[in-house]
Amino acid sequence: MNIPSRYDAAKAEGKWYNYWTENRYFHSEPDDREPYTIVIPPPNVTGVLHMGHMLNNTIQDVLIRRARLKGYNACWVPGTDHASIATEAKVVAKLKEKGIKKSDISREEFLEQAWEWTREHGGIILEQLKKLGASCDWERTKFTMDDDMSASVIKVFVDLFNKGLIYRGYRMVNWDPEAKTTLSDEEVIHEERQGLLYYLAYPIKGTDEKVIIATTRPETILGDTAICINPNDERYSHLKGKKAIVPVCNREIPIIEDEYVDMEFGTGCLKVTPAHDVNDKNLGDKHKLEVVDIFNDDATLNHYGLHYEGKDRFVVRKEITRELEEKGYLVRTETHVNKVGTSERTRAVIEPRLSDQWFLKMEALVKPALKAVLEDDEIRLFPKKFENTYRRWMENIRDWNISRQLWWGQQVPAYYYGAGKEDFVVAEDEATALELAREKSGNTSLSPADLTQDPDVLDTWFSSWLWPISVFGGVLEPENKEIQYYYPTNDLVTGPDILFFWVARMIIAGYEYRDEKPFTNVYLTGLVRDSQRRKMSKSLGNSPDALKLISDYGADGVRVGLLLSAAAGNDLLFDEALCQQGKGFANKIWNAFRLVKGWEVSDTARPEKISEIATDWYRSKLSRVLTEIEDHYARYRISDALMATYKLIWDDFCSWYLEMVKPAYGMAISRETYEKTIELFEANLKILHPFMPFLTEEIWQHMEDRTPEEALVIARWPEPGEPDESLLDSFSLVTEVISGIRTVRKDKNISFKEGLELYTAETEESISGLDTVIRKLGNITGIHYGKEKTDGSVSFRVGAYEYYIPVSGSVDVESEIKKLKEELSYTEGFLKSVKAKLSNERFVNNAPEKVVALERQKEADALAKIRTIEESLSNLQG
Repeated sequence: MNIPSRYDAAKAEGKWYNYWTENRYFHSEPDDREPYTIVIPPPNVTGVLHMGHMLNNTIQDVLIRRARLKGYNACWVPGTDHASIATEAKVVAKLKEKGIKKSDISREEFLEQAWEWTREHGGIILEQLKKLGASCDWERTKFTMDDDMSASVIKVFVDLFNKGLIYRGYRMVNWDPEAKTTLSDEEVIHEERQGLLYYLAYPIKGTDEKVIIATTRPETILGDTAICINPNDERYSHLKGKKAIVPVCNREIPIIEDEYVDMEFGTGCLKVTPAHDVNDKNLGDKHKLEVVDIFNDDATLNHYGLHYEGKDRFVVRKEITRELEEKGYLVRTETHVNKVGTSERTRAVIEPRLSDQWFLKMEALVKPALKAVLEDDEIRLFPKKFENTYRRWMENIRDWNISRQLWWGQQVPAYYYGAGKEDFVVAEDEATALELAREKSGNTSLSPADLTQDPDVLDTWFSSWLWPISVFGGVLEPENKEIQYYYPTNDLVTGPDILFFWVARMIIAGYEYRDEKPFTNVYLTGLVRDSQRRKMSKSLGNSPDALKLISDYGADGVRVGLLLSAAAGNDLLFDEALCQQGKGFANKIWNAFRLVKGWEVSDTARPEKISEIATDWYRSKLSRVLTEIEDHYARYRISDALMATYKLIWDDFCSWYLEMVKPAYGMAISRETYEKTIELFEANLKILHPFMPFLTEEIWQHMEDRTPEEALVIARWPEPGEPDESLLDSFSLVTEVISGIRTVRKDKNISFKEGLELYTAETEESISGLDTVIRKLGNITGIHYGKEKTDGSVSFRVGAYEYYIPVSGSVDVESEIKKLKEELSYTEGFLKSVKAKLSNERFVNNAPEKVVALERQKEADALAKIRTIEESLSNLQG
């Protein structure tokens, strides 16, 4: 078989991915094997591959490929999420380019546009995952807006409503004025921002007195309906029962008393705006205050905004501040840092707003999910530290706002038949809704035309929380064969940023609808950051093009680069050099393969003793490392599993084993040793395959002609044997001796072609007959045990023993003198630069003490080194 001189990643990746999919190696059907199941965290249908996706899906692919090799019926279900807010924004933008507003077309026309956009762009990210090597069961690809997935969502909504867990309420919600929809608490990011605290003077009606109020949002004074003071605050007790006048709008408002007011904050007086602050709303309800909503749905001011009507809230903030100052109401401003809620999707500043919304009661639902993680250990989080985060959120959970003011998504299955707030029914379809409406209203003449479906859609997370159940049809057909076989799934790999959005809610849904956990282990990856620890983002321009990385370094190189420093729960500081390291590793393995396949094989030659030692040692080493790798996988230390594999193949196999069995130049290797080498190489490929699937399959298929049934992707994981610990310990000593010999050769410029003698006071038994390894790999012509140091020798220490190599007559004196002079010149130059820095008074006086001390240590080290070099030169020159 002709083996290319270079590994061509691009050619291999396309070839083997097509081969795998054509032979349906990734497809799973229920059978008599034990299942191993992963469901993909569905990326947004609007998405393209970024570094977070690459890390997350590489880890999943490692786990699923390993499970396949371990003999499990491996099933990795892929799919995408319809992403209501993000997708609707894309479609609105596309319509805008055509000069069309969303409000100009019907809901049906808009949804046609949304589906068209989804068909055109929706599969991009899944195709990109194939480039990475993701071995998903593509025949099972799901989309959260598929008919059966949507039907599952509607069925669950109706069920929860009938259980009394879903209700409609007029509540203060988080309003995204850009997306023009409400958001759940978990979709709001609270950011610390520096702003101003505005001190405003409110006149007291019928007096010349003014009361000073501090606010961060002067534009909201137009919605003030009271001023509140603490009844224990003697400064303001004389104002009880009086009225104040709101600046600019001149509205008279009552002065009320409530112990809620913090007497220490600001001036101790609080303006109450029930329509625009949740705490103010609570005060308003308690004191029966008027509610004045001053905003439109896009956060421009409405008619209550007077002459500011139609202007954006932030524009009004600047303009009303000027007006308040001109009219003498603005007393002063102070710099103030406070937390501002922003939309997780659009980054718009959230506006608290009163609105009729649908809510899911959470208090009772969370109890089994809390118990499963924190008491019963049914579900384990890796790293364990996230259990505290999980506990805090679940124990302080609020009712989930599940409705969104959008058109793209599953429409709320509530049907209105009258003008009253309670004149509605909830049903899975219109026909059932009509029957229920006739029954509830007592009006048997109601027709479909009398029903109006709620225009809102459900929160996207309300569909994805069913994902592990719905992808197997478990909502619509709870007893079907697939859900019975594949559920619960095994591992979930995701980011800690959606621990609440998705992970916790899937656990809740699992216990509510299957009375069982949805998965056993949750592996929470870190965030991918750049070398400056900044989160990667388009806005910062620090997120590399994922597909370009694959093009430059190969998919295997990128996978290795990502995983080498991706410890569970810790952020990954990404550096392209890691991908280069991965590419270098691929080349190392390819060259090792070419070396082995290039050997001449003899059917008559007997195996050398060193080859037998090498085989026994490497089998023991492989067994030990396999056990170590198993432990790493069990603890979800994927990075550590890769590093153990990396060291085994690079150091132990390539640097030690192959050097031991490699035949001398022009000689043949015995058939027995060659076949054992191939056997061990194949074992290496199996444990490396989850990390580097393309390279390993390419080499595996070049090893010999393989049938589709013999592909590496479906091979069997090697079983660890019982390692010979004594042999491993002795060999560890031998490698240190060889390293010592190589150091002497390098330091004394002695060619490897020149044989050396080795003396040691050690006994021969201490290295258990492994002297043949030392002889070959160190080119040692003789080993003299129980001997003391001889004249003209160089020594090195390994453990408790000293080793000596006579070098007189072996050293190229002229070359050694030249090397020492070059080193002396460099060290003298270095010393000069250090002294120049220490002679600079500004540096010595202003630099930190540790920095100056470090420079002084450099000076001392350089002086000592110069003395040593000069002594060596003196000895060589006689």
